[in-house]
Amino acid sequence: MTIQLIRPTKVLEQEYQEFYWEWKRSGEKLIPSIIEKFPDDIDCFLQFIDNNEKGKNLPDGWVPDSTFWLVKGKLIIGVVNIRHQLTEMLLTIGGHIGYGIRPSERRKGYATKILELALLEAKRVGINKALVTCDADNIGSLKAILKNGGIEDEEFIEDDGNVVKRFWIEL
Repeated sequence: MTIQLIRPTKVLEQEYQEFYWEWKRSGEKLIPSIIEKFPDDIDCFLQFIDNNEKGKNLPDGWVPDSTFWLVKGKLIIGVVNIRHQLTEMLLTIGGHIGYGIRPSERRKGYATKILELALLEAKRVGINKALVTCDADNIGSLKAILKNGGIEDEEFIEDDGNVVKRFWIEL
């Protein structure tokens, strides 16, 4: 079965609810944060991400971005959000690309795949060198970034002591 990035769609509303609630039950932080937007209203969610991609009605501090689901058949495996430009904050801790894999589908190579496909989309929106970040203790994401050509840059330490690793990937 093909694994691919697709634009979020109302057709997979039920599957997205299952994805969302599995993650919520895990107690882990939802990454990327776009997952938290309108989880119970697919129409609002779809309008929000469409507006974001067009740069319309952006929340304060946001830049235009594109959101995709990584799917295998109808199963939503992960979500990726591609920021089209960087703010000062994104330059330190967010980067161009934020992605997350649902808890039950981790350790199967999907982080590497979602990043690989997201880099193609990033190139389509004019990004030539993508910044990708992850927490230092996120071994799966570290491996995915390195497998996709990540070159380590200076790390950033958040106020709470969390170490954020930063990598650049030429597209």
